[in-house]
Amino acid sequence: MKKLIQVSVLFLGVTLSLYSQTRRPINFADLISFGRVSDPRISPNGEWIAFVVTYQDTVQNKTNSNIYLIPFSGGDVKQLTAAKGANYSPRWMPDGKTIAFLSTRDGESQIWTIPVNGGEARKVSAISTEASGLIVSPDGKWFAFGSDVFPDCQSDDCNKQKLEVLENNKVKAKIFDHLPYRVWNQWKDGKRSHLFVMSSESGPAKDLTPGDYDTPPIDLGGNWDYAFSPDTKEIAFERNTDPVVAVSTNNDIYVVSVMGGPAKKITDNPANDSQPLYSPDGKYIAYRAMKRPGFEADENQIVLYDRETGSRVNISETFDYSISEMTWSPDAKSIYCNADDKGNVTIFKISISDKKMTVIQEKGFNTSLQLSPDGKTLVFLKQIVNMPTEVYRVDVDGQNPKELTSINRDRVAQLDMNPLEEFWFKGAEGAKVEGFLLRPPAFDPSKKYPVLFLVHGGPQGQWGDEFHFRWNAQMFASRGYVAVLINPRGSTGYGQKFTDDISGDWGGKVYTDLMNGLDYVLKSYSFTDSKRVAAAGASYGGYMMNWIGGHTDRFRCIVTHDGVFNPTSMYGTTEELWFPQWEFKGTPYNDPKLYEKWSPLNSADHFKTPTLVVHSQLDFRVDVSEGFQLFTALQRHGVRSKMLYFPDEGHFVAKPQNAELWYRTVLDWIDENTK
Repeated sequence: MKKLIQVSVLFLGVTLSLYSQTRRPINFADLISFGRVSDPRISPNGEWIAFVVTYQDTVQNKTNSNIYLIPFSGGDVKQLTAAKGANYSPRWMPDGKTIAFLSTRDGESQIWTIPVNGGEARKVSAISTEASGLIVSPDGKWFAFGSDVFPDCQSDDCNKQKLEVLENNKVKAKIFDHLPYRVWNQWKDGKRSHLFVMSSESGPAKDLTPGDYDTPPIDLGGNWDYAFSPDTKEIAFERNTDPVVAVSTNNDIYVVSVMGGPAKKITDNPANDSQPLYSPDGKYIAYRAMKRPGFEADENQIVLYDRETGSRVNISETFDYSISEMTWSPDAKSIYCNADDKGNVTIFKISISDKKMTVIQEKGFNTSLQLSPDGKTLVFLKQIVNMPTEVYRVDVDGQNPKELTSINRDRVAQLDMNPLEEFWFKGAEGAKVEGFLLRPPAFDPSKKYPVLFLVHGGPQGQWGDEFHFRWNAQMFASRGYVAVLINPRGSTGYGQKFTDDISGDWGGKVYTDLMNGLDYVLKSYSFTDSKRVAAAGASYGGYMMNWIGGHTDRFRCIVTHDGVFNPTSMYGTTEELWFPQWEFKGTPYNDPKLYEKWSPLNSADHFKTPTLVVHSQLDFRVDVSEGFQLFTALQRHGVRSKMLYFPDEGHFVAKPQNAELWYRTVLDWIDENTK
C-alpha cells in the first residue's frame, strides 16, 4: 500500500508540474478582474435566464453591476444593461417581454424597467428614501420593495424633508434613545425599514407596514423577506415586535392585503421565523423556523402553514442540517432547498407528501435556486475553490448538470489553481472533524512548504469548496503556502450538535479541534514545514487568533482581522446583543463568568507571537475598539506588531483599493515572518 501511495504522489507531482508550466499563480489583479455572477432569474416562458455580473475597478475604486441574458439551453451571453453604478435585482414581468430591476444610475437606488428585445430603460419609482429588495406580483400589476423611512412620516414629502435636514445640518451629532442605534455598518438615525407596494406603471408608493417596527427586521441570515400570494391579494412578510429587538431573534411571519390595512400574525414561535414563500396553488405558506429563542444559528427547518385551517407541519424535522434557501415545484408537491453540508452547499429535494429528502447536487457551493416553469430543471449558481461562480442547470433528478455561463473561464485558464483536498482527524473528545488542504501553485512534493493555518468566522459557519473573494484560499496559496482550513466545533454542515458545541466554550473543544487538525496535517503531509506555520482569521477567526496568541507560541506570526479581544467590552458595543448573550450564556452584568473565562485579554501577559491587527471604523458587529485594545496590549508587552486600520470599511473590506492594500499587507506580513 505504501508503494502505491508513493507512486500516486509522484504522479500527482508530475501532473501538477506539467500543468503549472502553462499557468501562473493568481495575483490580486486577477482576483479583482473576475466577474462576480449573481441572482439568476428564469423567464416566464422558460427560454431565458437573466443574471447579474459585477466588476470591480481598482483605478476608479468602484464597482459596476449590469444585467445579462443567456438562453436557457446555453449559448451566447447578451448584455441587457450598460449603465454606470449598480444595475441589479432583475425581475421578469409576467409577459416575459420586460425586466424590472433596481439601478443607481441616477445616484440613488430606484426601480427601472427595460424591454428584453432592446430599447431604453424607463425609471418607475422616485421614492426619496430609495428602494431595495424588489419583487414583482404574479399578475405584474405591483412592485413590492423595502425602504428605510422615518416611522412618524405619513408621506414621502415628510421623509424627503427630514433627509434634507440631516444632510444640510452642519451639526452631525446624533441623539438616540433605544437599541439598536446602528446596524452592521450604518447608523439607524431614527429610521425603520418598511415594506412598500406601488403600481408597476408608476405612481406613489404605499407603506404596507407603518409603525415603529422594521420590515424586514434585522437580518438573521435570510435570503428574502416577503412574498406575494399567487392571486396577488396579499403579501407575507417578517416582523419583530419585541420591545428591544437588539436582544431578540423573535421574528414572526405576518400577512397583509396588497391594498393595505391591519396585518395578521400567522406564527407564534418565540424563535426566528423567516423567508415566507407561498405554494403555487396558494394552499400553503412555507417558511423557515428555528426552535430556540435568542440563538441566530439554530437549525432552520421548513414549516408549512395551511392558509385555510391555520395548521402547521414541519416537513424537515428529521433533517439535521440547517435549511438556507428554498423554492417550490410548480405542482406544489415538492420543495427544493439547500444547506451547508461538510464543506459544500448541497441542493436537496423534499417531498411534501412523505417528507422524503433526496440529494440533487452536492459538490461545491450551490446557491440561488430557481426552478423552470415546467418543473423539470433547476438553475443555480455554482462555485468551487478554483472556479468563481457561474450559472448552472441540472435536471431535477440530479442528472445532466451543465455550465451555462463562462464569464471567468478565460481568466481561470491562465491560472495555476489547485483543487481542495479533504481530510478527517480526531478532535476533542474523539469527535470526527473535517479539514481541507490546498497545495500551492507549481507544487513539488519533494519540497517543504510553509503552512498558512486559516480559521473561519461565525463561529457558526464553514470552510469549503468555495471561491471566497474576501478570504480567498488561492490567494494565500499563491505565494507558496500550503493553506489549511479546519471546520472545528461550531461549524455548520455537520449536524446541529456539532454546531452547538462551541456556544459557551469559545476557547475549549474548538481550540483542541484546531490544534489537533494542524498536528494531523504536519504529521501526515511530508511537504509541510512544521517550523514555518502562520495563522490567520477574521471575526470569530480573529477571536481565535487572539486566543491562540495567549495560549501557544507554535506560530511564526498571526493575522487577526476584526476579532473579539475583550468579550465584555464587545457586548457593550455590538448591535447584535442576542449573539454574545447566547454565546456567553448571559450578560456581563448579571453573569460575567464566561466573558472572563474566554477572554483573550486575560492571557495578554503570554503574548509573544508577531501579530498583524486589522480592524475597521465602521464595523459595528465587532467594534473597532477591540482592535485598538489588542494592538495596545501587544505593544505594551513588547510584541512585534502592526495595525492596519480602515476608516471607511465595516466588518468586510469591500472597496477595491482597500482590498488590494489588505491582501498586500497580510501576505507581506506572513512572508516576512515565515520565509
